[in-house]
Amino acid sequence: MSHDAPPARPTASGLTEHGVTVLLVDDQAMIGEAVRRMLAPEADIAFHFCQDPAKALHMAAELSPTIILQDLVMPGIDGLTLVKFFRAHPTLRDVPLIVLSTKEEPATKAEAFARGASDYLVKLPDRIELVARIRHHSKGYINLLQRNEAYEALLTSQKALAAELSQAAEYVMSLLPAPLAEGDIRTNWSFVPSAQLGGDIFGYHDIDPDHFALYLLDVCSHGVGPALLSVQAHNMLKTQTLPGVDFHDPSQVLRGLNDTFPMEAHNNLYFTIWYGVYQRSTRRLVFANAGHPPAVLLPPGGGAVDLISSNLMIGAMPEIAFKSGECEVPPGSRLFVFSDGVYEVAGPGRVMWTYDEYRDYLAGLRPSQGDEIARVLAYVRERGGSQVLDDDFSLVKVVFA
Repeated sequence: MSHDAPPARPTASGLTEHGVTVLLVDDQAMIGEAVRRMLAPEADIAFHFCQDPAKALHMAAELSPTIILQDLVMPGIDGLTLVKFFRAHPTLRDVPLIVLSTKEEPATKAEAFARGASDYLVKLPDRIELVARIRHHSKGYINLLQRNEAYEALLTSQKALAAELSQAAEYVMSLLPAPLAEGDIRTNWSFVPSAQLGGDIFGYHDIDPDHFALYLLDVCSHGVGPALLSVQAHNMLKTQTLPGVDFHDPSQVLRGLNDTFPMEAHNNLYFTIWYGVYQRSTRRLVFANAGHPPAVLLPPGGGAVDLISSNLMIGAMPEIAFKSGECEVPPGSRLFVFSDGVYEVAGPGRVMWTYDEYRDYLAGLRPSQGDEIARVLAYVRERGGSQVLDDDFSLVKVVFA
């Protein structure tokens, strides 16, 4: 004994629109017929009747009702026990269940609710009241189904996005240069992305046999957009394709980048950069930084030198002049180039590490005491109180023989 409502279908929001489906479990056929007639005028309510309580769980699992009406006194199985079975079933435990009984005893009602009943009606109730309760409980359950569906869709979307971000991060990593273990210039580095895809990238290469270029840039914000911008700028520096630029001159490189990447044409994104060119024959290092932290040069005799020539960040203002600085690099000097994510870190209850404190920390490191980059990273994580960093950690070390 049943009548069906229209099938479930997607809504404009993409969520499934569920119809109201009633399953009545009662051993008396006349009760089934009476409830059927009560619900017959409601075209959107599907009604199904189960006269054998032993088959109720199986039938409910097949129908996926939005509400179950169940008699309390039936042969073969106690109604309260059946309520318990419904609540233990993995796919039926949340379905609203209204107990129908001839008993008006408070203790019986309390026991029904304790077993998991959603409502209690003395049968047979008024038609208007029965329909109202069916609609009320079904609406709540349908909202739960749609909320769960939305959550699953969100979870799936987040997993897909996480996978895409992971692939993007792997692509950025693939663009980074290999460490140089031999020769007159040796390099090592560490790049640890934050929890999100960031905008740090760096590179180094020979412009010609006498000139070695090194740069590190940091796009504001995090996500796919900043990462794409950093990759685009990196490729132009690596392939030396900025028009009208002499890549031996850092000031010209910054001007070319500024002309190519105005922030209003790149979703209001700007970036900072440190760019340097080392000439082997003269041991001179020419450098320029645009809104970026200074690089730190550690001569073999001790001390620390800030390599800075103050300029505005790239993309902030068109047609501005950029200036360079230069210094001599003694044999055995170590150069550290980094993003602000390396030192702008503070754990719970701690003050932000200042640049001067960070520079002094670098100056106190000794290569003989172990990997300097690994020690910096370990200290940053300890200071921040977490293995997961708030910003990208990009640190490049260069040793000049």
